[in-house]
Amino acid sequence: MLPTGLAPMLATAGALPPEDGRWAYEVKWDGVRALVAVDGDRVALRSRNDNDVTGAYPELAAVRCGQPALLDGEVVAFDEHGRPDFGLLQSRMHVGRPSGALRTRTPVALVVFDVLHAGDRSLLDAPYDERRAALDALGVRGAQVPGAFDAGGVLLASTAAQGLEGVVAKRRDSRYAPGRRSDCWVKVKNLRRQSAVVVGWKPGDGGRAGRLGSLLLAVHEDGGLVFAGHVGTGFSAAELRRVEGLLAPLAADAPACAVPREHARVARWVRPALVAEVEFTAWTREGRLRHPSYKGLRDDLDPTEVVRE
Repeated sequence: MLPTGLAPMLATAGALPPEDGRWAYEVKWDGVRALVAVDGDRVALRSRNDNDVTGAYPELAAVRCGQPALLDGEVVAFDEHGRPDFGLLQSRMHVGRPSGALRTRTPVALVVFDVLHAGDRSLLDAPYDERRAALDALGVRGAQVPGAFDAGGVLLASTAAQGLEGVVAKRRDSRYAPGRRSDCWVKVKNLRRQSAVVVGWKPGDGGRAGRLGSLLLAVHEDGGLVFAGHVGTGFSAAELRRVEGLLAPLAADAPACAVPREHARVARWVRPALVAEVEFTAWTREGRLRHPSYKGLRDDLDPTEVVRE
């Protein structure tokens, strides 16, 4: 019987580890994480925060393995150039039972990169190389199983040239630590991305006067929420309406963290229940996101676990 109640192992952000034979390097996929239980023709997906998302991605019911297995992977929507597109995936993430038209318009795929259990054997204490060999031996069908590489620098340069998010380096001797963020897995990004908790919003100007102009963001640091800046670009008209609808019932009388006066004087506060994903160029000295662009909401992340990358 396959285990339940496990959470994915998480990576830390950092520099590319040296190519000294102790590390394997994989492409970092820009999607939503899922643990996938495959037992015969029964397939069940659970999100990073342990929600059942099987019905949201019916295409993945076709995943098969040579024996019962608990797989770790990423649900991805690819653009017309074959690149993962988190913006495209947004239209699927919030739909529990997608219509046939939506599935045709925005199909998803599963990218598998680890296995926690195969047959009657737990692989949590097996080193990475042994788990990869077990994954290859499963003969996974209906999903992609990309390879791992020895040349991290070459792979990172290749992902940058292709417009991909980056690389994850994994210690070859590391065990799988469910639910833990480990420095045995290091994520190295070409495109800087950050998840942030929404603590409020500011009304816009011009065509957005009286409506959502920008989201006020925060991250957890030193045991509490710390203001991280605001984002007002990257929203489609439909996404603006959707986010406004989600903000309305979260209205609060006070901010969840200290916010500079230039933002606080016009802000509308909300309970810290939503997580936004942003792309940005750098962190400022004050700890603010520089030139952030909104990429979507992350309902697969727990706001209390969002930290500065």
